[in-house]
Amino acid sequence: MNRSLMTATLGVAALLSTAPAFADLALATSKNCMTCHAVDKKLLGPSYKDVAAKYKGDKSAADKLASKILKGGSGVWGQVPMPAMNQVSEAEAKKLVGWILSQ
Repeated sequence: MNRSLMTATLGVAALLSTAPAFADLALATSKNCMTCHAVDKKLLGPSYKDVAAKYKGDKSAADKLASKILKGGSGVWGQVPMPAMNQVSEAEAKKLVGWILSQ
């Protein structure tokens, strides 16, 4: 019985430690971000891992990227423009950026 309790506790701890990553992937999916982006490969837009690598160490990256999500932009990753994501709130944009930069 003691071993079962320990196994269950470890399983719950593992689920809780990955919950934020799943929650932010769910947010990205619900806001249609995954239509143009993927975590680890280029689609229409860059992969989130490439974005994280490009902005690693840039202290202003979070604000820049949240603004791009909200207002759109072009020219950084090629000629295909990113449209403004009108369905994303400022708080959601910041949450998405935090997740993207953690990739």
